[in-house]
Amino acid sequence: MFRQAKAVWPYGRENELNLAVAFEAKVDSLHNTELHVTSATFYRLYVNGRFVAFGPARTARGYSRVDVLSLDNYDNSTKNNLIRIEVVGYNCRSLSTCISTSFVCAELICDNEVIAYTGRDFTAYEMITKEQKVQRFSVQRHFGEVWDLTRKDIPLGMPTEISHPPIFIDRVAPYPEYKDIYLPRTVCSGSFSFDETIPYKNQRYSWGVMPDDWGNFDDSEIKQKPFVWIQQQKQQKTTPSKHLPLKLSEAEYALFDFERIECGFLKFSAESNGVSELVIGFSEYCENDTFAFTSINCHNVIQYTLPNGNNEQSSFEPYTSRFAIVMVKSGSVTINAFGIKTFERSMNNARKVSFENPTYKKLYDAAIRTFAHNAVDLYSDCPSRERAGWLCDSYFTGTSEYFFTGEVPVEDAFLENYRLCSDYITTKGMLPMCYPSDTKLLDNGESFFIPQWCMWYVLEVGEYLTKRNKNADPELFKKSVMNIVNCLKEYENDDGLLENLPSWNFVEWSTANEWTRNVNYPTNFLYSGVLMSVYELYGDEDLKDKAIRISKKTAELSFDGKLFTDNAIRDENNTLVNTGNSSEACQYYALIFADIDLEDKKYSVLNNYFRTNFANAPGDSRNFVPVNAFIGLYLRLKAELKLKEYDMILKDVISFFGEMADLTGTLWEYRQRTGSFDHGFASYAAYAMCTALENIKK
Repeated sequence: MFRQAKAVWPYGRENELNLAVAFEAKVDSLHNTELHVTSATFYRLYVNGRFVAFGPARTARGYSRVDVLSLDNYDNSTKNNLIRIEVVGYNCRSLSTCISTSFVCAELICDNEVIAYTGRDFTAYEMITKEQKVQRFSVQRHFGEVWDLTRKDIPLGMPTEISHPPIFIDRVAPYPEYKDIYLPRTVCSGSFSFDETIPYKNQRYSWGVMPDDWGNFDDSEIKQKPFVWIQQQKQQKTTPSKHLPLKLSEAEYALFDFERIECGFLKFSAESNGVSELVIGFSEYCENDTFAFTSINCHNVIQYTLPNGNNEQSSFEPYTSRFAIVMVKSGSVTINAFGIKTFERSMNNARKVSFENPTYKKLYDAAIRTFAHNAVDLYSDCPSRERAGWLCDSYFTGTSEYFFTGEVPVEDAFLENYRLCSDYITTKGMLPMCYPSDTKLLDNGESFFIPQWCMWYVLEVGEYLTKRNKNADPELFKKSVMNIVNCLKEYENDDGLLENLPSWNFVEWSTANEWTRNVNYPTNFLYSGVLMSVYELYGDEDLKDKAIRISKKTAELSFDGKLFTDNAIRDENNTLVNTGNSSEACQYYALIFADIDLEDKKYSVLNNYFRTNFANAPGDSRNFVPVNAFIGLYLRLKAELKLKEYDMILKDVISFFGEMADLTGTLWEYRQRTGSFDHGFASYAAYAMCTALENIKK
């Protein structure tokens, strides 16, 4: 990957938390020149002051993906071209990357000759403009951004080679699309004032308390807390929408609206009258011309201290935003421009579909944008709180990628990351629930994982190899697949069903997830599907017979004459007894993975409930729970596809996703206005909708 470049970092500082370092080199010409570059954790590249790229693509621990970037268009024709690579080494645990020793490795090649490289030509500068000791942005990602641009970089001289460089590998995923979107006017502007009666949270993290080993600064070390500050500022609208430029003085704000969620680097141009402080808050949605954060458990705020004069700045990391507020904490500025540089998968060659119904078109466009935001370097759950590569999510997003584009380069990269994963200590070869990541540890020292998500991995690999990338070699996946199958076998009881699986058992975000102790029937329906998929991949007839046997046994034991029950627990005699708990999700697991004929009179009650969207089921005497969004709704769509209930699909898709497309132009994690408003697996809705429309047309 590199001929002469070394992986380097300032001596003795490769394990510091949240350290920002710039690496600069000058060359005469950039004609016919390309830069090979990678880093840990992330870099952004400027050439002659112009933004070029953000990277690298994420991958497994011990590896690093290399970007190859053409610099032809950035030559300044003065024999004094400045290459500046800004790198932030986070060195903290997260769900979006694997913790890694900080480094950068870069090499400039012109006409097949190396003309500059790290280890010889790049000088290091500590970027003290970026505050090091700040709060985490979220548990799942890294640190927030606080900038003091009145400071100057500190020269550190020539960096040194790190002792354990990673293995360099290709990027695989397409390069992201960068487009500048500028907003010509505000939504409104006004004044703000501190109100101590407004409740606030010092930290808003998904897990409540940050684990001790996760990587964060002591609260006493953190001087600037813009997330705390912004929550207690009361807004008073005074001016309606106004074109830029706009002058704002201390305690004044301007609210901006992109009219739909955008994903990328927030940017602005502002003329500061002396030294000024700006706080920029951003949110996926708010109402009534008043800025507010949505309930998503991350710190959507950036703070800048600006020197006198013109300042053009952008965030280091990509974020998601429909609304953004610019608040002048001190001083005064003139906002000349405000916008975002997109960071998303290019969808220029995506499948074009014409719709007679404008609602279908709006939903399709929202699904494509949701996918584009969550398929940059791997399949992410959301581009905001986490940017994490979750299994099960990926099963549905993989279907979306192939449907939209007819190819799966991001799935290629996503699955390669899992094949390269060898650092996790889990039960007998089970895979991490999301990757690349560092997950919480169990009391026995094993990494947290979800057995059911490993099963969805097997199903995804099966469809990937047989439908989406038939050129891929099944032998590449055999070890990871068989490790999972062999591990699950150890938890079979006398009936051949799985019982008491380890770690975090997960079947759906609803009360159904509380019914996983002892024998969980949704899990066993899923298990039968996994075994059948492995048979189809590798031809093991014993697994086929076993899949059929488990499917029949699970259906036999769980069906109570009306619905399938979710679980059975051991009584005082150690006998398995059905609880009577029934979830809507369980019915879909049965319909998808078992040979269920809904027209059989035996299933008349289930058939009625299914066709009325379980509207009558809560009136049943049993303990019944309806589906949540994930994965229950998607299981319903999958069941409807299997049963060819296309009119039901269209009704469900419009009912569930229609308002989302109207409000944010993206599809959400939940139906409720909480969590992520831009969630990758939701793009599956377009596949289900279009499949239904095509079959109805036929």
